[in-house]
Amino acid sequence: MRDELLVDALSGPVLLAQANGDNGPTFELATIDYVIVALYIVGILFLGFWVGRGKKSAEDFLLGGRIAIWPLIGFGLMAANMSGTSYIGIAGAGYEEGIAVWNYEWMATLVLLFFALFVLPFYLRSKVNTMPEFLEKRYDRRSRYVFSGFSVFTAMFIDSAGALFAGAITLQLLFPDMPLSALITILALLAGAYVILGGLRAVMITDTVQGVLLLIAGLIIFVTLFIELGSWDAVRNAAPEDGFTVAPSSDDEFLPWPGIFTGVLWLGFYYWITNHVVVQKVLAARDINHGRWGALFAGALQLPLLFLLVLPGVMGREIYPDLAEADQIWQALVFDFMPIGLRGLIFAALVAALMSTLDSVLNGASSLVVNDFIKTRKRQFTDRALLLMSRGMIGVFMIIAALWAPVLTEFDTIVEYFQAFLGHITMPVVVIFLGGLFWARGTRQAAFVTLLIGFPVGLVAFLTGQLFELYTLQFLYATGLMLLLSATIYIGVSLMTPAPATEDVGELMWSREHWHQETEELNDLPLWQNPRILAIVIAIVTVAMVVFFI
Repeated sequence: MRDELLVDALSGPVLLAQANGDNGPTFELATIDYVIVALYIVGILFLGFWVGRGKKSAEDFLLGGRIAIWPLIGFGLMAANMSGTSYIGIAGAGYEEGIAVWNYEWMATLVLLFFALFVLPFYLRSKVNTMPEFLEKRYDRRSRYVFSGFSVFTAMFIDSAGALFAGAITLQLLFPDMPLSALITILALLAGAYVILGGLRAVMITDTVQGVLLLIAGLIIFVTLFIELGSWDAVRNAAPEDGFTVAPSSDDEFLPWPGIFTGVLWLGFYYWITNHVVVQKVLAARDINHGRWGALFAGALQLPLLFLLVLPGVMGREIYPDLAEADQIWQALVFDFMPIGLRGLIFAALVAALMSTLDSVLNGASSLVVNDFIKTRKRQFTDRALLLMSRGMIGVFMIIAALWAPVLTEFDTIVEYFQAFLGHITMPVVVIFLGGLFWARGTRQAAFVTLLIGFPVGLVAFLTGQLFELYTLQFLYATGLMLLLSATIYIGVSLMTPAPATEDVGELMWSREHWHQETEELNDLPLWQNPRILAIVIAIVTVAMVVFFI
């Protein structure tokens, strides 16, 4: 989940200054590698053009015509989460902190299981185009506008700008003489071009290709390093002190174990259940079953990341004990252990993964503006006009992100604080979504007041605690306090205002009746296709892995 927090590479050009220093590896590609990178990029652009042919409506463009099958959904969800910055950052966190960073991934698995079984069916049955639109159906338009505006702001000034900056930093390892602004412009143009051409379907197809490539790369690196170290005990001994556990001490600065339940869990609910940039991949599903299978597949894909990303970072401590920057470890392993040719293909996939966050954000932000602010006006627009506006908004957002991204070089801590910012500011959203889905008494007044109070209080708490350091509190604990405050406001205002009519909200909420009805429908599926059986199997594997690494 939003692993950009872990990527110190984003905090400034220090990585570049040290990449070729005495303590760091040298990053060089052979001519054939450059050719492969160029062909890969051309292929992506061609794919965008090919997929984009015949798009006649904004829904076809922004939601891929709602025909996505489960593998595309699963890899699309993974790619939105596991951007190229994550491949750099999670391995770097493994190198520096040990395996505690995997808590974000196994908890994401459990949240995705919950999402697939209890939430996703209501999103797809409601036929919403955006997550804020679901808030309007459950509450009112005020909550829709507030959440949509917040989502567009964070998408532009945090998600997309951070992805551009991270991508440019990575490219500058190979092109140290090119200015950062030029590399940012190139990335923005490439990502923007194929999203404008192909829309969400192009994004999901390319996400699948690069996801498979990067998973294969991680597997090759893990096997190679394991053979190099020779035993499981050697892997364990390579970890930093007290770093081979998913349950660090309660006063650990990086990830205290209680923070898994006060913060990581609820950030997962925000990211996987309410964040439109991510959930848009599920809204594009062909039907509920494909949506569920895709979400379950994405959950299963989080588990092997321990071996494909975290442990290679840990084992890399034995290979490069004096690495100048922890975030160099994944690139160093690729350049030193991958053969020429495959190295270029993996680097191309890494650059494409860096762009996958950007393309998802651009498409998602465009969808929010078009569906939540343009289509809701009294004036009616033709499908062609909405399609042109969708593509135009992507171009506008691409320019905004490209102009803002270089500003991050002046603020070394802005991305480091990203998770903390989300922890403070997004808990009101989590509360009103979960309350709206599972508590019939939740009212529209309560949802709006919770957002109206929760956002500014969270922002003030973030600024005073994290930015100005007027008090000291690990951000995962602060996330739990914001959740408690938001829930108190939501429940209190709901009990003081008239309850919504059952007929207005009944079809948008989980109930025992819905559960029993689905049980009868699922009985017709083979066991290996039944999402509940699949979820139980994945949950058992998850718990077993977590227990093993405590």
